[in-house]
Amino acid sequence: MERHEPPTPKAVAAAADRLGMTLSPEAVAIFARYGAKLAFAYRRVDDLEEWLPPPHPPQRSFVHPTAGENRFGAWLVKSSIRRTNGGKLAGKRVAIKDTIAVAGLPTHDGTDFLAHVPSFDATIVARILDHGGEIIGKSVCEYLSYSSGSHTAITGPVENPVKPGYSAGGSSSGSAALVAAGEADVAIGGDQAGSIRIPAAHCGLYGLKPTFGRVPYTGAVSSEFTIDHLGPITATVENNALLLDCVAGFDPLDPRTAGTPPPDNYRAALGKGVAGLSIGVVAEGFGHRGSMPEVDATVHGASTEFARLGAKVETIALPWHRDGLAIWLVFAMEGYFTNLMRGNGFGGNYDGLHWSGLNDAVARWRDNVDRLPPNLKLGMLMGEDAGTRYRRHYYVKAMNLVRRLREAYDRALAEHDVLLMPTVPAKARPLPRADVSPETVIDLAFENIDNTCPFNLTHHPALTVPCGIAEGCPIGMMLVAKPFAETTLYAAAYAFEQSTDWHRIGPGG
Repeated sequence: MERHEPPTPKAVAAAADRLGMTLSPEAVAIFARYGAKLAFAYRRVDDLEEWLPPPHPPQRSFVHPTAGENRFGAWLVKSSIRRTNGGKLAGKRVAIKDTIAVAGLPTHDGTDFLAHVPSFDATIVARILDHGGEIIGKSVCEYLSYSSGSHTAITGPVENPVKPGYSAGGSSSGSAALVAAGEADVAIGGDQAGSIRIPAAHCGLYGLKPTFGRVPYTGAVSSEFTIDHLGPITATVENNALLLDCVAGFDPLDPRTAGTPPPDNYRAALGKGVAGLSIGVVAEGFGHRGSMPEVDATVHGASTEFARLGAKVETIALPWHRDGLAIWLVFAMEGYFTNLMRGNGFGGNYDGLHWSGLNDAVARWRDNVDRLPPNLKLGMLMGEDAGTRYRRHYYVKAMNLVRRLREAYDRALAEHDVLLMPTVPAKARPLPRADVSPETVIDLAFENIDNTCPFNLTHHPALTVPCGIAEGCPIGMMLVAKPFAETTLYAAAYAFEQSTDWHRIGPGG
């Protein structure tokens, strides 16, 4: 980054024009003169060394896999990074979503312009290494993580290993595909609208969006501060609980984690069963705009298994759930635009770790704006238009509506231990051709989030559980619990996992 230079009168006049401010030539000269006086602060900050997490040895190596080594398009790079041979994660191969800092490995976030190599490990990566896990590479994700499909990454589509030729879901597409293919034991994904749960559901896996703040987000590209989550994607409930055991907990570098209770012993919940548990099947989680009858039927059938296992299961009405999508769209389009496009992924007004190298890299979107995928352009245009014409009125109102939405879920969870619904209303769809229309790219990017995105706003933990299969496509059932009640989710999911074989369950049971 070039050193700061005081603004010239021409630069001051241009800034005034961007702000809609009318300045006389005399006023321009005054502000330029004072700008030159204030420039000492920028010069001094230029000279000071910023605080970042401890750097790691530069000799960490990685390779770009060949086509034969990357049959599902899920790997960005491969590596082998260990810190210790002992610990809870000893022997576990871990894939990391390409939004998360791994020192010495590139971070692209699904683009070709970002291409930043951090010098430090994200908190979640450091904790995995401390517990003996092996980081075996970075997994492909959607372009700036702005799609629930697996078709927008600059490296090409990510294919579903369970149903080749079909979407793996997104935006943590590569993380899910690698676990489903058996190439990684566990993986870390990121979730702002369902980006852990959707690919896990499409690939027949367990994917947890933890309670907001339960897992530090330090060292990961942010989409919008209040909906950012990192969490585990695994093939078994036990591995999911194990990984959460290792990565959860307070981080002084992430204000999202401030005031959160200490982590539970998540694996201790396994085997507790569901006898006496109350499960509310949310009627509004079914019959969406894009719902497939076989998905609704399979999840309804799976819910009856909990009754057989001793839980109390009943259908409940939760009308606010249907408004969650609208609230999320308004909130996320303006918030995402402000945070990522104007704030280069860091926005402002919080005291957590700010990653200056990533800030400078993300800022290069401005030089590549015409090459962004149509779904991302749509979100940017909507965010810019609404934020400018209505002066963020709808963003602010949506922020307040989140409290109404949260209250509705909290009321339901005061009467029921778990809420249940399909994770994704539809099965995985075929991957689109390279020359597909902009409309198709947009439709595939936004079609999966109806049930998942509300809980990014309200911060309740949500876990997708594979519960059946239709025409070779896995179907996911989403369980939601009270804040920080991940143990309840694991107890229910483990009971279901041990009592059924989802590979043999079709629509209706």
